[in-house]
Amino acid sequence: FPTGILFEEAGKQLSAQPAQPSDRSSSKFHGLARSLVANAVHGVSQGFTKELDIVGIGYRAEVSASQVVFHLGYSHPVPFAIPDGIQIAVDKQNHITVAGIDRQRVGQVAADIRALRKPDPYKQKGIRYTGEVLKKKVGKTGA
Repeated sequence: FPTGILFEEAGKQLSAQPAQPSDRSSSKFHGLARSLVANAVHGVSQGFTKELDIVGIGYRAEVSASQVVFHLGYSHPVPFAIPDGIQIAVDKQNHITVAGIDRQRVGQVAADIRALRKPDPYKQKGIRYTGEVLKKKVGKTGA
């Protein structure tokens, strides 16, 4: 947690206060410290999830013991090691759910998986977040 922030427990509530309220350098981290504690509590009680979709003919994923193997149109399968503290589930070979208690790690793992094959704006193929809307670009018109 940032220095200059004090946490006080009052019953079942935890409050964050700057050590010196008049000091701008410590009070600017007040919201950050509050968010970090709120995310930690939410992660332990409910957890965080990110969902991704694999779009493309022949694109699929399979979970083995400690890795996910992606077939993304390359000449070879792409293995992805599952980090500690993260659970990855694959539904119907094209829907991936990344879950865990640390919000930053869940988001980073989901971004790393998406980076294996970013969505193509021309053909709309690749790995995208569930609900992500892509703007389709017009290809060559031919002459």
